[in-house]
Amino acid sequence: MSKPAGKAKPASRARTASRLAAVQALFQSEQAGDNAETVIDQFVRHRLGELPGTGGFEDGRVPDALVPLFARIVRAAVTQQETIERMLVEALPADWPLARLDPVLRAVLRAGAAELGMSDGPPAKVVINEYLDVAHGFFSGDEPRMANGVLNRIARLLRAGEFPQDACPPAEPSADGDDLKQPA
Repeated sequence: MSKPAGKAKPASRARTASRLAAVQALFQSEQAGDNAETVIDQFVRHRLGELPGTGGFEDGRVPDALVPLFARIVRAAVTQQETIERMLVEALPADWPLARLDPVLRAVLRAGAAELGMSDGPPAKVVINEYLDVAHGFFSGDEPRMANGVLNRIARLLRAGEFPQDACPPAEPSADGDDLKQPA
């Protein structure tokens, strides 16, 4: 289905597409060993935006992505990778080391943590829900619940002011996925 002529794309869909593209780029960077700028350039030239005569997501394209947001997430995830990975290791259950995670799930967590580190970004709960939606696009098992628990813990660390002090502390993320999705 193509979008009607003259109608603007909803901003939320474009932001979601940007996050999806960032996860894909981080996965590609890890698998191919390419640096962030190379992958960003490849995505901008070959995977973002619609090609004339196509309807969208053909051949791995992400037609609605906002290039500045996509590039900012990828750059933040790579430039702050050491810090992000330390936070992820601390947030993950002890029996789930970072290296044990599916590479796509690692990319989801890295992108989500990078965006949570952006103080001028959307509210933490919005960021968490967006990455849960991305995770649900890739996984049908417990991975989205684990992503929720890990990103929730990181959000409470990086953006403590967004969470009421009298609220119950977040549950430990569990490999069996007992964590609940954050409300929007």
